[in-house]
Amino acid sequence: MKPMLMNTEMVKAILAGRKTVTRRLIKPQPPFDNDSIYLRYVKDGIARFGQGTPGNSCALCDRKMPYQSGDVLYVRETWCKGSLNGGVEQYFYRADDNDFHCQWRPAIHMPKEAARIFLRVTGVRVERLQDITLDDAIAEGCQGKFIGCGECAGAGWEILPEDEFADLWDSTIKKSDFDKYGWDANPWVFVISFERVLKDEAMQ
Repeated sequence: MKPMLMNTEMVKAILAGRKTVTRRLIKPQPPFDNDSIYLRYVKDGIARFGQGTPGNSCALCDRKMPYQSGDVLYVRETWCKGSLNGGVEQYFYRADDNDFHCQWRPAIHMPKEAARIFLRVTGVRVERLQDITLDDAIAEGCQGKFIGCGECAGAGWEILPEDEFADLWDSTIKKSDFDKYGWDANPWVFVISFERVLKDEAMQ
């Protein structure tokens, strides 16, 4: 079973049932000029990129997909281990916004035994980051901000879910990497859709 790292806002969205998709950077990016890259195909866990135009490629490169349909994953999230009022030690999670005070530990260090969220991959595709649609952004857990009712005069989006997602994406990228991986760089990403499964089912 493979792990998947999620920040606190992503975990909250999963727990609320709002997040069923996540985008992950393809690293390294295809080593071609952005304007000349195209995706040839995705097959057998490999994404193949070409340089040039379909039918007239002058170079190719492959990138292995991190997950495939059917994979079961456990989510790593910010966590700690402690006890309340001297009771039995247990795990606590930052996404729960509880009042328990402990030394929060980074998600990347969370052991599998502490996992409480399990996912089954239902699909993987490849696209450019800015190809995200309104429905895609909502599936990422971004709600945006809508003013008024659907048919009211003057109703509309004050903050689009796509714009909220762009801000969320950039918040996960190091400033030194913005030119390569930030929203404006429009990198290639794996788009991974998933569904939640119970722990007992995941462990089978």
